[in-house]
Amino acid sequence: MGIEIIGIGSYLPEKILTNTELEKMVDTTDEWITTRTGIKERRIAKDTEATSDLAIHAAKRAIKKANISALDLDAIIVATITPDMFFPSTACFVQKGLGAKNAAAFDIAAACSGFIYGLAIAKSFINSDTCKTVMVLGAEKLSSIVDWTDRNICVLLGDGAGAVILKKTNSTSDILSTYLGADGNAGDLLYIPGGGSRNPATHKTVDERLHYMKMEGNKLFKIAVRAMADSAKKAIELAGITRDDVKLIIPHQANIRIVEAVARQLGVPMDKVFLNIQKYGNTSSATTPIALEEAIYEGKVKKGDIVVLVAFGGGLTWGATAIRL
Repeated sequence: MGIEIIGIGSYLPEKILTNTELEKMVDTTDEWITTRTGIKERRIAKDTEATSDLAIHAAKRAIKKANISALDLDAIIVATITPDMFFPSTACFVQKGLGAKNAAAFDIAAACSGFIYGLAIAKSFINSDTCKTVMVLGAEKLSSIVDWTDRNICVLLGDGAGAVILKKTNSTSDILSTYLGADGNAGDLLYIPGGGSRNPATHKTVDERLHYMKMEGNKLFKIAVRAMADSAKKAIELAGITRDDVKLIIPHQANIRIVEAVARQLGVPMDKVFLNIQKYGNTSSATTPIALEEAIYEGKVKKGDIVVLVAFGGGLTWGATAIRL
């Protein structure tokens, strides 16, 4: 018996924001964005869409592919840093939207690593017989926390959602290993200072633009490369496999230079690394499930193949998991 992904689905908003359009909004160029990040365009949700709306679209597609009912879900775990509101949880809004009345529902805040953290929780739930069928989502409306006057951040981010449904089956599929890590000492390198109990919303926090994402990209680069490479290596080791057994590495789509540096440290060619950053940019926790579904859809991986998902995000958090599809 192993834990199988019985359904997977993603959702990207219709609106496309290209680098050329960004040139008209901030002091930047398509060449600068492309060479430094690998991003050509990103998706932007409507003003009327919240994170749960994106998540519900992805969840419905995963349910359809799994050929189950929403009533079969025992738990809904949503990884997000852009919840609809502080509470209720975004997962509860997703539960309502799906009619999944039998499911427990909660959010986790592990930034870009959130989906991998969610997989680890789901694996524990299933292996302990707490739940039989678990949905894990990564969903973000990052456009709602982007300062569109900050050219160093606004060019990077996009909106989207991805969902997987996990269940124990008698197939050879399984979550072979999971490795998780964090370092709160460097949390001030990537964060939103305003809005919580530390800096509640006031006219002053709004005027000082404290409700937008802040990032020190240069300092994050080296930490991200080291953490992602080490996490992938440890997930492979914990799974009892070798690098050659891995069909595809699916990294967090943060920056093409980070991904290329991670590949070099792992000693794998870029044709074994999945990329879709050029189309969607960084969608935080949503990048991993969106990329996984695209890799399957494009035939880059198939049933029985081993993939390694690896991510790094604010917190700081990081993690990797080895999965036999």
